[in-house]
Amino acid sequence: MRRAASDTAPAPVRRPKDRKARIALAGAELFCERGYHGVSVDEIAAAVGISGPAVYRHFPNKYAILVHATREVVGALLAATGQPAANSADGLLDDLLRALAEVAVSRRRVAGLYQWEGRYLTPEHRQEFAASMATLVGRVAAPLRELRPELTAGQADLLVNAALSAFGSVTTYRATGTDTEHLLTRVAWTLLRTDAPAVPPRRRPAPEDTPATGPVRPASRRELLLIEAMRLFHRHGYHAVAVEDIGRAAGMQASSVYRYFPGKADLLAAAYYRATDRLTGATTAAIADASDPADALHRVVRAYVDFAFGQSDLVAVYLAENNNLPDRDRHELRGAQRLHVEEWVGLVRAVRPDLPAGDARVLVHAALNVVTDVGRLGRFDSTAGYDTWTARLALAVLHA
Repeated sequence: MRRAASDTAPAPVRRPKDRKARIALAGAELFCERGYHGVSVDEIAAAVGISGPAVYRHFPNKYAILVHATREVVGALLAATGQPAANSADGLLDDLLRALAEVAVSRRRVAGLYQWEGRYLTPEHRQEFAASMATLVGRVAAPLRELRPELTAGQADLLVNAALSAFGSVTTYRATGTDTEHLLTRVAWTLLRTDAPAVPPRRRPAPEDTPATGPVRPASRRELLLIEAMRLFHRHGYHAVAVEDIGRAAGMQASSVYRYFPGKADLLAAAYYRATDRLTGATTAAIADASDPADALHRVVRAYVDFAFGQSDLVAVYLAENNNLPDRDRHELRGAQRLHVEEWVGLVRAVRPDLPAGDARVLVHAALNVVTDVGRLGRFDSTAGYDTWTARLALAVLHA
């Protein structure tokens, strides 16, 4: 007896209803891990377990995935802070900070989109992202100003951004503390209670086509190429800059660039080694001059702030472009970065011997992130003591 066709035909394969969200999540994780330009649509598809063409049923291109993923990250933060239950200002603020800590830790593999990969958004989408972040900052700043009426709107926003930076630091490391969410909430409270600075003036940035070296140019062409490469990588992103652009900015032909560096990746690696060497030297000198561990910790923080404010292009590229380094250099430089963090961890634990090592690492990463994020908000302007205040913020984090 023949079986009916319905008995032998395979059951139709149904696409999951959340496939679009899965694609966006996989894209976000890969963008954060390897950089936007280091990921293809086929690789995103493979991470989801589908074919490359199947992705295009949900997204027209890779950029659309980035936009969707960025909206998802910000949307999660806004959803978590949309309806806090507490009535008092301090209770409301505590609810908001706990919610933000929970989202940051639970989405740590994708939250880094807010910090670096968002550079690849178009002006329209960057404006959308900025508006959403302004809404988030406003939600936290409102109860903060109730508790601290002496704060101006600008000061409250700065403190809230510092707290958000501490939460965002979880994207920069894999280790965890004994209770990372609780620890980050405590750090955020510490930052919001810190004395606020006079808000630095918002100086207009130099036009993109203006060389950063000013009227006095380095005598060394190699040095000039490094300076101009860092400026261009910082402003446009590594992949948007060609060797010809670097040569033009330095006043030479592209062929001349290759006399000093075999390729663009070698320019990037040279900048990383330079940043690592300078930071290591500054840290070593700070510790050598210290009278005790507390003094050493203070000096090391100050040295890092001075480095970040004095070499802002170099620091920004150092933090954002490591995925574009050649494999050997990336491995070596990440090892140097870990050693720098462990130097800080050792000093923190010397000052606070009861603090578990995992908690100390969480605090160190939060402090480092606060310096670079808060510095960037003030355009690394050291006038009116903004750099000194930034150092105080970092030290407050380490003692939270």
